[in-house]
Amino acid sequence: MTDTIYAAATAPGRSAVAVVRMSGPATRAAVKALSGRMTRARVAALRTLRDAHGAAIDQALVLRFEAPASYTGEDSAEFHVHGGPAVVAALLEALSALGLRLAEPGEFTRRAFENGKLDLAQAEGVADLIEAETEAQRRQALDQVEGALGRAHQRWRADLIEALANFEAAVDFPDEEVPAQVADRARPYLERLVGQLQAALADVDRGERVREGFRIALVGSPNAGKSTLLNALAGREAAIVTATPGTTRDVIEVPMRLAGYKVLLADTAGLRETADEIEAEGVRRARTWAQSADLRIWVVDGAASAVDPPPEDLRAGDLCVINKSDLPPGDDTGRALLEARALELEMHRISARETGDVGVILAALTDHVVDRLSGAEPPTATRLRHKDLLSEALARLEHALAVQGSPELAAEDVRLAGRALDRITGRIDPEDVLDRVFATFCIGK
Repeated sequence: MTDTIYAAATAPGRSAVAVVRMSGPATRAAVKALSGRMTRARVAALRTLRDAHGAAIDQALVLRFEAPASYTGEDSAEFHVHGGPAVVAALLEALSALGLRLAEPGEFTRRAFENGKLDLAQAEGVADLIEAETEAQRRQALDQVEGALGRAHQRWRADLIEALANFEAAVDFPDEEVPAQVADRARPYLERLVGQLQAALADVDRGERVREGFRIALVGSPNAGKSTLLNALAGREAAIVTATPGTTRDVIEVPMRLAGYKVLLADTAGLRETADEIEAEGVRRARTWAQSADLRIWVVDGAASAVDPPPEDLRAGDLCVINKSDLPPGDDTGRALLEARALELEMHRISARETGDVGVILAALTDHVVDRLSGAEPPTATRLRHKDLLSEALARLEHALAVQGSPELAAEDVRLAGRALDRITGRIDPEDVLDRVFATFCIGK
């Protein structure tokens, strides 16, 4: 990396202060060219920045960091200027005129990774920290940035090395003075590793849900009051409500925060057979969303004379909400209650127009979210990429245990498991994987 990059590190628009950062071998020369003289490393200095023609750009605080004691591991600097768009634009233009290159998305963090300042899991944590909207997301991302997954990887790697050493001794020195059944000594390490990877895998879904949001689907027949309940829970008019069945024809997602966790609440099309092509597509999407949701709420019209059978996607622990309790009960409500009990659903009888009743449902949803997402510690692994590699490593280790009587085969499985785990932290990873990871970052980070 011989070129020097620059980018605005703060969001575009007006602000009191904007930060423009740079990194690379030409940093010192660029700082001197813009500010007139060199600044001391790691000491903020107030300087007037000037372009190549000597025209003043702005007064700025200049911070310079010398390699390797910087975020990227290279010589780098930051300019803290007034946050007007014209000021930032003039500074970026001046940096370009000096021959510096505008950074690509995630390039600062990629340089930090390639210079050994962060592992790949920590770099992903940086991206998550930038995107964090809730307290739970912040805590989880900060744990990643501080190296939680990297520390777990080191523990796993130590056990892998011990297991592999025993297998290699059995393979390479069969006639030497090594203890009998030396390969058997690998079993405790492998069994411990299998247990640890199984625990990490069991927690990945929790980590993904904290990052992406806990998904709750409102399902049921047309005109049961799903949209009314959605609006009441969201506290705003997110969905159109009319007396005409089939008003909702697409999935309407509303982001919410419950107990510090991100939640996606979805109003879906009423489930029924229809000849209307548009409504039929809405029903198909509703069923797809409900299948992938973490929790479903079956909304039943408690005043209807006939209630449709429960949706096929309901699972034990989902909610059944008998709506419209402010109206006389319908003839079929009792059957719906019996079906809900048979499916082991949590049942509530409410009116979506009553604030107190809506509060009861919000409390119930909060309990479900906290129960599913909270834990003594943030999840070790939080992404689908982590899940795939942990699964691959686990499968290799389980096979190694199964073929332990053939140490050559078991040793190869252990090596391949180690390779999969190394890819989690980026010790070895194809270039295209790194490109995909860092492409998700914003420019300037």
